[in-house]
Amino acid sequence: MKSWSPNSWRESPIVQQPQYPDLAELASIESQINSAPPLVFAEETRSLYKQLADVCEGKAFLLQGGDCAESFSEFNAAGIRDTFKTLLQMAVVLTYGGKCPVVKIARMAGQYAKPRSADLETVNGVDLPSYRGDIVNGIDFTAQARIPDPKRLLTAYHQSAATLNLLRAFAQGGLADLHQVNRWNMSFVAANPLKDKYQKLAARIQDALEFMEVCGINASNAPSIKETSLYTSHEALLLGYEEALTRRDHLSGDWYDCSAHFVWIGERTRQLDHAHIEFFRGIKNPIGVKVGPGMDPDELIRLIDAVNPENIPGRLTLITRMGADVLADKLPALVRKVEQEGRKVVWTSDPMHGNTEKASNGYKTRSFNNILREISQFFAVHNAEGSYPGGIHLEMTGQHVTECTGGAYGLSEHDLAQRYKTQCDPRLNADQVLELGFLVADLLKDARSNR
Repeated sequence: MKSWSPNSWRESPIVQQPQYPDLAELASIESQINSAPPLVFAEETRSLYKQLADVCEGKAFLLQGGDCAESFSEFNAAGIRDTFKTLLQMAVVLTYGGKCPVVKIARMAGQYAKPRSADLETVNGVDLPSYRGDIVNGIDFTAQARIPDPKRLLTAYHQSAATLNLLRAFAQGGLADLHQVNRWNMSFVAANPLKDKYQKLAARIQDALEFMEVCGINASNAPSIKETSLYTSHEALLLGYEEALTRRDHLSGDWYDCSAHFVWIGERTRQLDHAHIEFFRGIKNPIGVKVGPGMDPDELIRLIDAVNPENIPGRLTLITRMGADVLADKLPALVRKVEQEGRKVVWTSDPMHGNTEKASNGYKTRSFNNILREISQFFAVHNAEGSYPGGIHLEMTGQHVTECTGGAYGLSEHDLAQRYKTQCDPRLNADQVLELGFLVADLLKDARSNR
């Protein structure tokens, strides 16, 4: 295997990159970021690596979620807090229902870049460069806004740093207290139209917390009651930015991408001879790869071997994104091949991207029922193949947006216009996420009882 360095990817073909008009300015800003402090640290990343190894071995479950694309204009403490709270609420339900630890990774503090299906966007006969996320260009449909601007890399870096600072404060400063989180869940259940379906589980969690309190296990003497670990992640699309934040750990001598604890390669950039695979094979972060319905079993094995040649548990997460009408046909052969070849991977389900559709009123949306159907099929396939369904990967928010249809509140296409705020793709709102948590808890419980 050829030698690797943080910039060796520059010798390989690359796709999904913006065309910056001033390459000298781009190089200058990447140099500034390279001189700035890392966003995360190697020891934090190694801790996540160990927890994902437990997921790989069927001892834990991965919950990954957050914005489709973070927004510079929507950057505020309340939004960060609400998504943090919603992730914790879902994690508590899954932990109790599945009787296993839940590893929590947020799509936050760096999820600013988006791949696009076309380089140009056409509106009323006018062609402009596609919006590629706030880290690249502006969402306004004007020629000026759509010019890739390297200064946006600095804004993304500083907003990511501020987001991480707040997440760490929330995780260690009392907002993660299990008693408080379950009170939020009890409030959710009480207001839900299907509350009878979820009330029993919420009450059992409350009974367990009260029992621990009687036994003397409380927030004052057991830090795990009031603190948690939350890791960050994003699609590492702009490799110049990722390279600028890649640092050699002084303890191990290994290279870590310090832009996030966990980074992944998207479905559009996973070509084996391209730059993203080259960059990812050298960093020591736990990494992910999106796997769509076009993946061939033999190709999947070659990909696994390219980025995890030592077959280390926890190193590689395969994130399936196929669609509710396709997954049951396409996934079994992939799972079977990985099992036959003895490859150690974490399997998670992204039930969002394969279920995007256009509503009759023109809004891009996703159906809650299709999202749940794909997750259910994901669990069923792994149960049938003797594999472990290790997690779910959601585009979601803690805000009460109206972007996905369905759920207990019966959002329809006509409701989408009320609070449709996404920068790119439709997200589950807080109520839909928590409802999904209660439903997935049953699937996880059954899957673990079959092991």
